[in-house]
Amino acid sequence: MDLSTSDGGSWRIGTNAETAWIADGTSAGLTIVSAIPPVFDRYATIVVPEDDDAAWEALDRALVSVLRVESANPRWWLGYLDNGVDDIVFPEAPRVTLYADWHYVLVEAGPEQALSWRKLTWRQRRSLPDLIFPTDRCWLVSRLFDDDWICVGGPAGLVHELVRHPDLETRRVELGQDATPPGCIAM
Repeated sequence: MDLSTSDGGSWRIGTNAETAWIADGTSAGLTIVSAIPPVFDRYATIVVPEDDDAAWEALDRALVSVLRVESANPRWWLGYLDNGVDDIVFPEAPRVTLYADWHYVLVEAGPEQALSWRKLTWRQRRSLPDLIFPTDRCWLVSRLFDDDWICVGGPAGLVHELVRHPDLETRRVELGQDATPPGCIAM
């Protein structure tokens, strides 16, 4: 199924087939596997800033710039969680189901759309999609509904670049380790 945007673009809407690898590889808990399947070389968490729009925008730009360099594939799946508050970009689109029976609109697009389709508002504290991965699945970024951090899985080089980026508060985590960043509370 394809849907159009007001700018004239046409975008493919994803199905559960595109996210089955995530659904089959994740399980509830406090480890990184609650958001990221155990199929990657390295894992990390990135702390989301509190109420600072400039810090949010810096995080968005920094994260997408690192992801863009680490992905030879310009086509990404962007997942927008239908939580009743945040913009899901395509409200008429069918949903995929992941994690704790949460529903996402999944759209095949790219880095520019990840940065521009959803804007921060006083009610919405998420601007990037809640789920991002390239069509070749070489990495995965996921922010679960209740978490104040973003989970990442991917190649060692990607995690290394995220950890060293000055605009990202990133820490590497291991598969069996509690993924909750210091100072954050798991819900």
